[in-house]
Amino acid sequence: MTPAEKLDSLLRTLVQTTEGISDVLFVPGKRPQVEIHGELQTPALDWPAPPHDVPLIESLAQVIIDGSPKLQRDLEERGACDCSYTLRDHCRFRVNIYRQYKNIAMVLRQLRPLVPTIDGLGLEPVFHDVIKERNGITFVTGASGNGKTTTLAALMNEINNHAKVHIITLEDPVEFLHPHNLATFSQREMGHDFFTFADGLRSALRQAPKIILVGEIRDRETMEIALTASETGVMIYGTLHTINASQTINRILGLFSKDEEHQIRERLAGSLRYVIGQRLVPKKTGGRLLVTEVMGHNLRTREAIALGENDARRLPDIIESSKHAGWHTFEHSLLKAFEQDLITEETAMIYASNKPAMRQLVDTARSRPGFLARRSQSPSMIVVAAAPKNVPPPDDFSKLGLA
Repeated sequence: MTPAEKLDSLLRTLVQTTEGISDVLFVPGKRPQVEIHGELQTPALDWPAPPHDVPLIESLAQVIIDGSPKLQRDLEERGACDCSYTLRDHCRFRVNIYRQYKNIAMVLRQLRPLVPTIDGLGLEPVFHDVIKERNGITFVTGASGNGKTTTLAALMNEINNHAKVHIITLEDPVEFLHPHNLATFSQREMGHDFFTFADGLRSALRQAPKIILVGEIRDRETMEIALTASETGVMIYGTLHTINASQTINRILGLFSKDEEHQIRERLAGSLRYVIGQRLVPKKTGGRLLVTEVMGHNLRTREAIALGENDARRLPDIIESSKHAGWHTFEHSLLKAFEQDLITEETAMIYASNKPAMRQLVDTARSRPGFLARRSQSPSMIVVAAAPKNVPPPDDFSKLGLA
């Protein structure tokens, strides 16, 4: 059996026999593992014992690299490379191949062929307002593996069904393939169609876009171009590895020098439309549940961004006061899940940004008359009306692919 046949056989066996796989791990010294709902498991496979697994993993990695000079160069010079791999007639994977203790290891994240929808994911109604913006910049934030790409795909899908616009996506790699519906999509992949996000974003501005999705804004140059584009009538969607709205603003400012802070604050105050934070937390019944934080833009957020936060203008307080607009903090998302008996009190406390505030919300909820009775009558899962066929229920968000 050739290395290519071996790789396809392994992956086919895993995806056909095990449900809910998000990642497949090949690490020397350990049998292949799969991640299911955030936990690693070790399936029974025909696999050599160490150290004979080392050359096998390297040969499988070379199948995925497929002779690409850029991927080989990235692996040699940076110690890691990103690409994609298609298991014919089954699914696609986002792949990271990296060096660890002089050997090759790799992680393959399974990508879902079905483009998700806002309602299918069980996202709050405010997400329908997010896609109405036609200029500015919106960030979807969170740690790797918390569904940022999935949420962005749902937003793009909704726009695709309602607006006749040109959408350019810059991805590493392309994960969800969008059909041309009302919108026209140009989906470009890092390493094949462009070589840095800054270069891809710069050239995208000359391709008549109305919306540009930037897979990840990693550096000052990309952020500078994104801000400029958002100021000139283009709607930018991007991701950042930040945990909440306040940290998102600080991360953006940290990309620039102290001398530029005032100017960047003014530009960001005028351009920022939404900051959407995401976390996947363990459910009581198994699997993971999506909780979110959403901050939009109004006079108070613009003031807090332009002048900086202080005791009188804190972004969490501003979000709290704008619940009528659908804005909410992580604490209120966690509280809602706790009251519906979807998560434990311990989970709510662990994943809260503001633990004292979370403690107070939980204690207040417990003190309300009939709390235990309401929890016993709460559904174990959220049901979304008119959800598309073959889409898992929204509380199984993790089954739809993570990024």
